[in-house]
Amino acid sequence: MVSQEIRDKYEVVIGLEVHAQLKTKSKIFAPDSTEFGAEPNTHTSTITLGMPGVLPVLNKECVNMGILLGLALNCEIPERCKFDRKQYFYPDLPKGYQISQYDQPICVNGWININGKKIGITRAHLEEDAGKLVHAGADGLAGSLYSLVDLNRAGTPLLEIVSEPDMRSSEEARAYMEELRNIVRYIGVCDGNLEEGSMRCDANISVMPKGSDKFGTRAEIKNINSFSALQRAIEYEIDRQIDIVEEGGEVDQETRLWDDNQKVTKTMRSKEDANDYRYFPEPDLMPVEISREWVEEIRAKMPELPEAKRKRYESLGLSAYDANVMVEQMETALFYDEVLKLGADYRIANNLLVGDITAHLKENNININQTKLTPTSLAELVQMIVSGTISNNIAKKILPQMLENGASAKEIVEKEGLSVISDEGAIKALVEKVVANNPAQVQAYKNGKTNLMGFFVGQIMKETKGRANPQIINKLLQDALNNN
Repeated sequence: MVSQEIRDKYEVVIGLEVHAQLKTKSKIFAPDSTEFGAEPNTHTSTITLGMPGVLPVLNKECVNMGILLGLALNCEIPERCKFDRKQYFYPDLPKGYQISQYDQPICVNGWININGKKIGITRAHLEEDAGKLVHAGADGLAGSLYSLVDLNRAGTPLLEIVSEPDMRSSEEARAYMEELRNIVRYIGVCDGNLEEGSMRCDANISVMPKGSDKFGTRAEIKNINSFSALQRAIEYEIDRQIDIVEEGGEVDQETRLWDDNQKVTKTMRSKEDANDYRYFPEPDLMPVEISREWVEEIRAKMPELPEAKRKRYESLGLSAYDANVMVEQMETALFYDEVLKLGADYRIANNLLVGDITAHLKENNININQTKLTPTSLAELVQMIVSGTISNNIAKKILPQMLENGASAKEIVEKEGLSVISDEGAIKALVEKVVANNPAQVQAYKNGKTNLMGFFVGQIMKETKGRANPQIINKLLQDALNNN
């Protein structure tokens, strides 16, 4: 671990390459399904297998999604893009090369806003994914080492989003990655599921003395698949490179892997440059001409983006923190919008959604669309709180039934007799009873222990099973205690 004093001598430079699998039903150049989780090697065809004589056919929906993402990332959409062959041996891509985009990608020169700072997007390009190798340990096949290949993922459409080297800390890199995932999920081009590998990240990291205008030699860390792993890998790599420079050595340009068990990066191979891949135009695919009409047609379908949604929530009155928490939960945020359209109080609805409802979702590992709760039933519950028909405590008590059974708040309250008691005469009688039964606490309250007010309120709530109006309780209690 490098000391903070030594770290302060250096500036960190970070750029990310993020691979997002597109949510198309079929692959980018073949009709095979892209569904996750199927039996190995069942989503393959002669095209995926690279058989002699087969030809790729471009999936137009991939281009539509590429344009949509480019617009969401403030990119320019060139009038022409083309595909290239990347000559690189992939053991899990049977053709022996990858169809990608090199000098004419679908998106260029974009940016996204991270905490008030613009992080540049160099390009986003379409390409096909490779398959997956499964490596067996030494206890398999009588102690031998071996690998199995699953080609279901081979040919799955990817958008590779390449940032400028504009990030200066692991925290900033994580925030960028999180916002990128928010964007691809909100516009519907990728599910952003890092655990399943549908979104992966390569991090390019270098260090240079503070005040220098020349970047250091960078190392690339491949296939990072969680936000926390991204931060840990960057922190380790910063320390590793500073150690090398401090000892008078030179950082090698190389590709490294992050071992999250040992919490270290390890050398994978020397870093290739573009000329090592021997790119040339893909002879079996025509360049794609993208008219401005096509771009505008896609732009018209753009949903509200995360940054705009945060600003709208803040304009309603939510804090920046609450707005960000809501936006991070996409399904819940879209549900919240439907509740707001029904005229529900924005703050009460937000508190219920990010509080008890989110706790229920996490406990059951589901999203809000997998419950029986509807925007209409939640809006009804919020209105009952606003009108004083029920208290917040009663609302929290009946929420599990609404989530699990789909029952309406009104039906539950009427059936179980849970409406708020606001009759001052009835509550006054309870107040007098509680005060009379607890003389020692009354005297302590009069002697200055005013926090005992909570004790008296609790006793009355216990008598009414939480149904008494708390405002009326407090008013009558203060009168009774101060005049007793």
